[in-house]
Amino acid sequence: MYEIIEAVEPFAPADRPRYLMGVGTPVNILEAVYRGVDLFDCVMPSRNARHGHLFTWSGVMNIMNAKYELDDSPIDAACDCPVCKHHTRAYIRHLFKAKEMLGMRLAVMHNLYFYNTLMERIRENLDNGTYGEFYRRNREILDKRI
Repeated sequence: MYEIIEAVEPFAPADRPRYLMGVGTPVNILEAVYRGVDLFDCVMPSRNARHGHLFTWSGVMNIMNAKYELDDSPIDAACDCPVCKHHTRAYIRHLFKAKEMLGMRLAVMHNLYFYNTLMERIRENLDNGTYGEFYRRNREILDKRI
């Protein structure tokens, strides 16, 4: 995918947004923006959330893992979303294990908030001319399994 973006991007009109359909993970977005893509759409944050995969500023978390059973921390300490402010990893995991729909809803809320924040930070770094540094600092972290 990255090779194709690099091959096509020089031929795209400079005055038009570059749209990448159905992409993707936070790292896919970082990589695509690095290669000149402007616009995305994807079901990834909501679909993954409904299966207990949560995106954080430390990496990707599977809330179903036993290590979160008694974990009283928020999903992501670096996140300001209402879910992270008011609920623990243990509670969200319990909701999933109990097959309570609230678990999926809270997970979707968190992931959508994370993606919105990611895009805000990307735009801010592009505007400041610091995107290369932001990209290098976050590319491996956001792809890590925690």
